[in-house]
Amino acid sequence: MAAGDPEQARYCGRLSYICLKLSLIIYSTFFWIIGALILAVGIYAEIERQKYKTLESAFLAPAIILILLGIIMFLVSFVGVLASLRDNLCLLQAFMYILGICLLIELTGGVVALIFRNQTIKFLNDNIRRGIENYYDDLDFKNIMDSVQKQFKCCGGEDYKDWSQNVYHNCGAPGPLACGVPYTCCIRNKTDIINTMCGYKTIDKERLSVQNVIYVRGCTNAVLIWFLDNYTIMAGVLLGILLPQFLGVLLSLLYVTRVEDIIAEHKLGERLFGDPPLEKGRPAPLGIAPPPSQRGCSPAAPRSWTGSAHSPAPPRTAPAKATPRGRGPARAGEAVALPAGAQLGRSGLSRPRDPRPGSAAPLW
Repeated sequence: MAAGDPEQARYCGRLSYICLKLSLIIYSTFFWIIGALILAVGIYAEIERQKYKTLESAFLAPAIILILLGIIMFLVSFVGVLASLRDNLCLLQAFMYILGICLLIELTGGVVALIFRNQTIKFLNDNIRRGIENYYDDLDFKNIMDSVQKQFKCCGGEDYKDWSQNVYHNCGAPGPLACGVPYTCCIRNKTDIINTMCGYKTIDKERLSVQNVIYVRGCTNAVLIWFLDNYTIMAGVLLGILLPQFLGVLLSLLYVTRVEDIIAEHKLGERLFGDPPLEKGRPAPLGIAPPPSQRGCSPAAPRSWTGSAHSPAPPRTAPAKATPRGRGPARAGEAVALPAGAQLGRSGLSRPRDPRPGSAAPLW
């Protein structure tokens, strides 16, 4: 095909429509399945958590976070799947706007957290202290806290003295754990045998005297410092969260634009060409005359009236032999008006009767 051929343009437009449709279907279906899996894991974790009736805080309950994240991903992705399959403009725009709003909320939250860094750290430390209070009652938080303390070599939220918030580790509590920290705060070699009492009587001592026994820095600062030192990993995590949402917004925008173009082209074609032409051999609808090429005669040739249910009949005319008195015979093809009261029957024109009572004589 030559350059600028309309057939080539239509082919390219059709190809772009199909590619965008398939891309959006695959994208939405993938995150729909991921959302369903996250929701299933969150429900299972919440059922297991309820068996032990652990922490009430939603912020520190991973199961609640997974359930909320799974519900959002599942519903939004389902809207995207349905919209891309049905080419529904309302659903497509809703899917695009929801993804865009989520993306803006995440970006705004990240910027606000960086601007108000001190307040963010204080908020995290307060929630970690609330978790420490229920350390032995919430298995989820206990496992997470132990893992973070061992991985990042830290102790507590702000520092190791946060463990005094726990009733078992408070210095006024009875028992061997009083005024101590969990063994995951202890400094040890990998070959050493785990000593669960290594943090005994350390909370009431100064940092310098215990820094060779336990980790004294808090886990909040330790995690932030690790992210700053490993900025490439931090950038990868941010891209992994934000890039798929941006891709979804872009695909939705392109697909909505393509669908709107197709609808506009269809409406323009209807305005320009109107109803499609009649096919040969197909009778015209009632009340609509067929085109001259389908009438079987030339447009200039004389043709008789063919009535229809929607077109009025021509005025009724008398034959040439039925003429009123005083006139000559009508010429061929001339229409003759009927007198008042005259009727045209099979045998010809009948004379009108005298309207006066008792008179039966005709008027002419």
